[in-house]
Amino acid sequence: MSAPLYGLVLSGGRSTRMGQDKAALRIGSRTQLERTMGLMAPHVERAFVSVRPDQREEPLRGGFEQIADTRANLGPIAGIVAAQERFPDKAWLVLACDPPLLDAATLAFLLRARAPHRLATAFRSSHDGLPEPLCAVYEPASRRSLLAYVEAGRQCPRKFLIGAGDVELIDEPEPRALDNANTPEEHASAMSLLEQPNATAAAAARRLTVQYYAVLREQAGRREESLTTSARTARELYRELAQRYPFSLDPTVLRVAINGEFGDWTAPLTDGDSVVFIPPVAGG
Repeated sequence: MSAPLYGLVLSGGRSTRMGQDKAALRIGSRTQLERTMGLMAPHVERAFVSVRPDQREEPLRGGFEQIADTRANLGPIAGIVAAQERFPDKAWLVLACDPPLLDAATLAFLLRARAPHRLATAFRSSHDGLPEPLCAVYEPASRRSLLAYVEAGRQCPRKFLIGAGDVELIDEPEPRALDNANTPEEHASAMSLLEQPNATAAAAARRLTVQYYAVLREQAGRREESLTTSARTARELYRELAQRYPFSLDPTVLRVAINGEFGDWTAPLTDGDSVVFIPPVAGG
């Protein structure tokens, strides 16, 4: 049986690069903190704001139930540990307060994929393939190992998920939904995207030609196809295709060529590109 799900929005950062409190930045008529709490509330039994002790009386954060950090200078992992200490038998949907492009569909996708039998469920970053720790569900079983991790002097929640092993990783349905805005320029860019969603979608769509060789050709059932995708890199494209076809090869054993030249998996794709996925050559 799944543990009851509580929610925690992390708002204890000092917003150094932004130059002002990111939780208080406005998206439309609401602050980022209010917006994120609103996205979370339908999915959890209770929702809390994670705060530093000195933030308890701030008007913005004071409007919500709070859980204050019990350990100083640990960053976001302090909020997760404090929440687990207060309610050790609950699972926690943990969100950063500041991804301005986070949407309801992304949260719903995460919760449909929740794996209660594992330590946590998290998205695999569309940028580097690593776990996204601040839009994730932490099960009660993760509490002891997370506490041991912190007591060993470590504080990076991403590295915790990487090392934990028993974590359910899923691909992001919308690659930009978890992008953070840490500077005024990044925030302005995100606001521009939110104000022009239709133009953004059109700009993001790329028409590509994809070719498959050897075992990939057999598994895709075709030699070549043209498709429209929002994938920004060859890595994102291969991940998208692997959900459509029963590909058995990990990208680490493949080579990718873009427009006839071997390329980097993280190189940006543009409209009209030709992409070829090449398995290792058998024999020798």
